[in-house]
Amino acid sequence: MELRLDDIKKPIAKELVEFEVRFRESMRSKAPLLDRITHYIVTRKGKQMRPMFVFLSAKLCGEVNEATYVAASLVEILHTATLVHDDVVDDSYQRRGFFSINALWKNKIAVLVGDYLLSKGLLISVENKQFQLLEILSNTIREMSEGELLQLEKARRLDIKEDIYFDIIRQKTASLIASACACGATTTTKDEELVQRVKTMGEKIGIAFQIKDDLFDYEEAEVGKPRGIDIKERKMTLPLIYTLNKVSSSDKKKIINIIKNENQNAEKVKWVIDTVRTNRGMDYAVVRMNEYKEEALKILNTFPESGAKTSVAQLIEFTIQRKN
Repeated sequence: MELRLDDIKKPIAKELVEFEVRFRESMRSKAPLLDRITHYIVTRKGKQMRPMFVFLSAKLCGEVNEATYVAASLVEILHTATLVHDDVVDDSYQRRGFFSINALWKNKIAVLVGDYLLSKGLLISVENKQFQLLEILSNTIREMSEGELLQLEKARRLDIKEDIYFDIIRQKTASLIASACACGATTTTKDEELVQRVKTMGEKIGIAFQIKDDLFDYEEAEVGKPRGIDIKERKMTLPLIYTLNKVSSSDKKKIINIIKNENQNAEKVKWVIDTVRTNRGMDYAVVRMNEYKEEALKILNTFPESGAKTSVAQLIEFTIQRKN
């Protein structure tokens, strides 16, 4: 059965409507150019999965309150800031099928917009005296930056091993989903063990989420990002790492040479994709993705039955079934 986000959102539908109003308001600026850009961002928002994790995690541990809305806005603003900066770092001119900020307004403005959003997030937490949320998310931004730098360093040498790969995605992707869950829980419980449990669940979901993203690079279907884009950006993904450990030394050298020197050659990139598929690199990644999914569900099952728990279980499944 295909999972629909609208169905998953039902236990928090009212909260998400209220969040949407508050989030739009928090993105406003008195500077006309900035206001125009933030309006562009808001009207082209994604699935809002991270605010969903905030509200659902809050409901797993208690009742949604004012602090939960602050947490959701904080997470979404900081997530948006990192996306804007990522597009500059990656020279990416599209985001979710639309032009990126750097494509429309150039890199200098995109970097400044990202900085503005980061400062906005910090101010929201301080103004609302939500210092625990500030601590959680400041640590997350540090981890995401470290993960990005580690990935860039490894992309130069292409010497990444599977354990390093998991370190990178835990920092780059999983840390923000883990923090969204931790922030939500923090607003409704003082039980540190409970918050840590929810955070660990979020980290497992985040790792599964990123492996699913890796798989898009090798799939036939139309997805949210162009096929082979990770290869063109010299990103070492799990299907590729597995394949490099399986193929002959000559094929390994050929793959590495293509990624390093011929990653804009469509035929050569296609050969790498076909080699990964032939050597079951995708199958291996799917197995690992499902392992993390099961670990997340195991943690979720320590919570009592509720509408929020059911939705989190569905959101976990959606994470690995999504088409983009």
